[in-house]
Amino acid sequence: MIRVGTGFDVHAYSPDPTVELRLAGIAWPGEPGLSGHSDGDAVCHAVIDALLSAAGLGDIGELVGVDAPETEGAASTGFVRLALERLGGEGWAPVNVSVQMIGVRPRFAPRRVEAQRAMTELVGAPVSIAATTTDGLGFTGRGEGLAVIATALIERADPQPG
Repeated sequence: MIRVGTGFDVHAYSPDPTVELRLAGIAWPGEPGLSGHSDGDAVCHAVIDALLSAAGLGDIGELVGVDAPETEGAASTGFVRLALERLGGEGWAPVNVSVQMIGVRPRFAPRRVEAQRAMTELVGAPVSIAATTTDGLGFTGRGEGLAVIATALIERADPQPG
């Protein structure tokens, strides 16, 4: 049995110049960071929602909360691991994940392979990441934030006979 899930996340860029950008599980030195309760990694957040929704297991808010003191500033890669544990506990495993980032920065193409490798290792299945701009339209086009859409394909890790 296979299932598909979609996740979406959006974050504004932080006005605090000391906030480091974490995106797709890696650091982006010299880029403005994203606002958020955790590290604001919108790629990880969208992937979590895609994986959980595919299995009918809710979303990141149900997994780790949206403002729990213990998750303030936390690395979103840890949240991905929690989502994968929840999936595995319910008998599901990821097959692949496709991610689409929408924004004018950071320039993604030079680090695409590195980001895909980091996310593939984290998820334990192939993760492809593409990026696009919105030709200056909307908050992403004005460089005020970043939006991410993810689609996850999962399968039963413990297939039932018959």
